[in-house]
Amino acid sequence: MSAHIRVERDGAVRVVRLERPEKKNAIDRAMYAALSVALAEGDEDETIGCHVILGVPGAFSAGNDLADFLAVAEGGEGGTEVFDFLTALVTCRKPIVSGVDGIAVGIGTTMHLHCDLTFATPRTVFNTPFVDLGLVPEAGSSLLAPRVLGPQRAFALLALGDGIGAADALAAGLIHRVVEPAELEEAVFSAAHALAAKPRQALRITRDLLRGPREEILARIREEAEHFRGRLVSDEARAAFHSFMNGR
Repeated sequence: MSAHIRVERDGAVRVVRLERPEKKNAIDRAMYAALSVALAEGDEDETIGCHVILGVPGAFSAGNDLADFLAVAEGGEGGTEVFDFLTALVTCRKPIVSGVDGIAVGIGTTMHLHCDLTFATPRTVFNTPFVDLGLVPEAGSSLLAPRVLGPQRAFALLALGDGIGAADALAAGLIHRVVEPAELEEAVFSAAHALAAKPRQALRITRDLLRGPREEILARIREEAEHFRGRLVSDEARAAFHSFMNGR
């Protein structure tokens, strides 16, 4: 497990916390690997009825660790950790409830398209600056965001890089509820425990019917990943990474 991923148990709820506050929970390869393991272990444990994913106060996640991106852009090996996590997220058999406070960038936004219930605080802003970094959408967001937000709002999020505040995210259907920061975990755990207490097979079938077949989403994730890998070694992306890392 990564030192920046803490996995706990709260009754029948599996709790996964992103804990890298000094980097605003930017997710590196080791963290992605630990997230995949946490979801897989929770799915395999028949005493677990629901997953919870949380960040730290003020930061759910600043997105991918750009140091990893820059290493790939300069000829390093990218690994499969991100793809493995996205696959685990899509194929997860149990409900996922997430709680978001503050920064939610890139995967810190698109991850919630795969969560069953997302709670966010009023100070949360969802943002995906993929194009600004010379990249393209990931996590199946190019397929799912238009379905959830509508084509124009999805284009503003994924291409224009226009952030979505919590109130607009609620109105658009991206999240379930807006709660104050002090109430976030209570709301998340209340929903998670309610789900974990329901008849497991009935809940699983209902969730599968609501989500539909996963093959189309997995195919889009693979398609996005091919473009993403190509963009990582592009001059546009390399220049954007260096500019960001140098604070410009």
